[in-house]
Amino acid sequence: MAERIRLEDRECPLSSTLGLVGEWWTLLILHDAFDGYTRFDQFQDNLGISSSLLTSRLKRLVARGLLERRQYQTNPPRHEYVLTELGRSLRPVVVVLAAWGNARLAPDQRSMVLVDAKTGTEAEPVVVDRATGRRVDGSDFVFTAGPAASKPFRDRYQDRPTPAPPPAGRPPTARARPPRRPSEGSCPS
Repeated sequence: MAERIRLEDRECPLSSTLGLVGEWWTLLILHDAFDGYTRFDQFQDNLGISSSLLTSRLKRLVARGLLERRQYQTNPPRHEYVLTELGRSLRPVVVVLAAWGNARLAPDQRSMVLVDAKTGTEAEPVVVDRATGRRVDGSDFVFTAGPAASKPFRDRYQDRPTPAPPPAGRPPTARARPPRRPSEGSCPS
């Protein structure tokens, strides 16, 4: 999928994220990993994916730091694929995608639902701001240019508010990541 991202779009967090996980099989493999699958044959049996396609997707997920390949048997050598912290951080995204899909179905048409593991009560996931607890899916929240934005990004969002520093004592909203090369461009419109 990364090869489909235009150079000028790589600055956009949507484009770069889709480059990592936007391919159909990749999301299904991650979903299986969230359900506890770790071994090649488990992924293959559950998904019905060809071994060559599964091999390439697992290699890509390992190379991108979403899964870690660990040897669990020496003779013959066998490996498992375990979610990394970065991989686990995608679980809310998969949960929200599944909820979005389910919201468009009648309850009796849903093949999978999210429930409280202790009570079995069905959950309805929403995305909220950590500091205020307010839902972020309405017009009260907008995207704007961040501190590393290129000129096209700044131009696109010139009429939007600039990010305010977080209040004292509020934890940062993102984990430190390796620096990216700046590029000119914006999210696809």
